[in-house]
Amino acid sequence: MKTSADRILTTHVGSLPRSEAVTRGIFAIENEEPVDLDAHCSEIASAVVEVVGRQVEVGIDAVSDGEMSKLSYATYIKDRITGFEGDSPRRAPADLEDFPSFLERQAKTGGTPTYKRPQCVGPIAVKDMEPCNTDLANLRAAVDAHQPVDAFMNAASPGVIALFQPNSHYADHEAYLYALADAMSAEYEAIVAAGFVLQLDSPDLGLGRHMMFKGQPDEEYERLAHIHVEALNHATRNIDPQQMRLHICWGNYEGPHTHDAPMEQVLPIALEARPQALLFEAANPRHAHEWKAFAEADIPADKVLVPGVIDSTTHFVEHPELVAQRIETFAGIVGRERVMAGVDCGFSTFAGYAGIDPEVAYTKLGSLVEGAALASERLWN
Repeated sequence: MKTSADRILTTHVGSLPRSEAVTRGIFAIENEEPVDLDAHCSEIASAVVEVVGRQVEVGIDAVSDGEMSKLSYATYIKDRITGFEGDSPRRAPADLEDFPSFLERQAKTGGTPTYKRPQCVGPIAVKDMEPCNTDLANLRAAVDAHQPVDAFMNAASPGVIALFQPNSHYADHEAYLYALADAMSAEYEAIVAAGFVLQLDSPDLGLGRHMMFKGQPDEEYERLAHIHVEALNHATRNIDPQQMRLHICWGNYEGPHTHDAPMEQVLPIALEARPQALLFEAANPRHAHEWKAFAEADIPADKVLVPGVIDSTTHFVEHPELVAQRIETFAGIVGRERVMAGVDCGFSTFAGYAGIDPEVAYTKLGSLVEGAALASERLWN
């Protein structure tokens, strides 16, 4: 993984707005409707080349495929590992339950994505590596065409799979997690073997507190979250930590977030994970103050921090000076070489659901790049 050496490098969390044609094909496949698979695969490949080019054009250093082929960052696994079928009951975040009128409004206005979330109903094992291999080939072609500084690919952590796809087969939660870890390790290792950085998406450590673990005492949440990290570490035991980054968040939705676990509670757990880099929310109004948790924590010397310095749920375009100030704050905590500039979360976490206008999203990324340049000038001069 490339890290900042003579300037602050820039990246994002992974998902970027998909075209209407890409989205239409994804949902046709999901709904088992007739679709020209060759044409759809060609559309995806072209979209990846285009989205990587757009990232390079705006100045992003570590790019991704935008998750073009995936319906969502967690449910895509049903096509890659066995054991998942049907749908499952929805569990609203605790903060939205406190504001039922807001929750109802979100549902009526399309603010809540609708798609199947299958349950685990049988043994988990590798089902088909071809979708992963196709994603890797598409990203390789795009990287070769546009030559970014670095490239990463997202993969769902065992914990976030368990968060959105409940277990109806394994004897207990821990057994379920380790079955997921063993099966997903093939995808994780394939991404790194292809020459890309592996980004493990693990919102379960933050969002899980007010969804999967809501109503439970802090001690139980912390115990289970530690198990989630242990399972993730087991799954990545054969991968160099320097080839991995871990993303944590509290849910990529514009809501009250009044039940979000504090960073002081989440950070010690997240730091136990093997990946070298940690991506986290640091820009939105609920978490922007939590740089103090990092200032007061014992951050291991080998960790790289990738704070979100722009929000992913608002159309406000952050001023580059604010972006620079946020970067400099974290550089003051761990040193300029151990900071990259990132985004709170993805810009299109679910296909067909882009909370931010695509052009505004790229304008925000441009402000991120400009702010990183300002910070670099001050930090290296």
